[in-house]
Amino acid sequence: MFISESPIDEDTCRAIIADPRLLSAYKIGVGEIAPLHDLSCEYGRDFQNTIDKCCREFVASNDTTFLRYYPSIRFGIETALRSLHAHDGLSLFDTAFTRGEMGIPINGLVWMGDKETMRQRMLQKMQAGFTCIKLKIGALHIEEELALLQELRQMASAKDLQIRVDANGAFTEAEALEVMEQLEKLEVHSIEQPIRSGDWDGMARLCKIAPLPIALDEELIGVNTPKLKEQLLQEIHPAYIVLKPTLHGGIQGCDEWIERATQHNIGYWITSALESNIGLNAIAQYTASLQTGDFAQGLGTGQLFIENIPHTGLTIEGNKLFRKL
Repeated sequence: MFISESPIDEDTCRAIIADPRLLSAYKIGVGEIAPLHDLSCEYGRDFQNTIDKCCREFVASNDTTFLRYYPSIRFGIETALRSLHAHDGLSLFDTAFTRGEMGIPINGLVWMGDKETMRQRMLQKMQAGFTCIKLKIGALHIEEELALLQELRQMASAKDLQIRVDANGAFTEAEALEVMEQLEKLEVHSIEQPIRSGDWDGMARLCKIAPLPIALDEELIGVNTPKLKEQLLQEIHPAYIVLKPTLHGGIQGCDEWIERATQHNIGYWITSALESNIGLNAIAQYTASLQTGDFAQGLGTGQLFIENIPHTGLTIEGNKLFRKL
């Protein structure tokens, strides 16, 4: 989406998407609204009308409070406003990362596929120098996935390689406990969303007895008010929450999650969803502003695209994401 103090023609919009560096020549801000089908809480068949309505209401009120129920739209407007006031349209936060002086440690993401495809992706991440690798599990037979994880652990000890897994709610409560017992033997760091979202009682039971840390992801979707966020964290009390600005309330919504998680001694990391480089640029700069140190963040999703928006300066070197303009 674009924000401007004057009307913008379609040719200008196309030119900026082709080369965002042109933003510095216009008084225009750019942000990305990237909801995920059947996952984002505000997504629906008439989503374009929802965007139009939210934008009109925001222009009329200049207030983003109501946008807490529309996280991807909120994120797009928040970042477009920052872009509008940035000297180059792309430097949204003043950090060493934004200035190109340091990189952000990220995990190497092994996306779902057949066993051999996942194995090759896993080896590629090791060869690239990642010290934290995250595998999606629950799509293959669990024995195949455990074999992959065993092979990965044989390549490097827990001291040298952190392994995270993401189940995307694939298991029942009983199955999840059995799987986690096996994962503990492989010194896996954590498991994301072992059971389906919405079962707070079941997730709370698992968090109390799980042999390894549990991180919540999909569980946070649609939990939009500070009161409900507090209730979820108190009742479930996970070890970590995984925050995606597009899904979990935009920047303001993520700040609310972080404030409450910190009060309850719950850790967190930031992850991009499937945004283009426009959204990823904003999320990465926001992440750097949080000073997350050496803890690996989930900002490698741009590699999943065959084509992406060029000239944003994002590049991966070893196990870090850099911004180099």
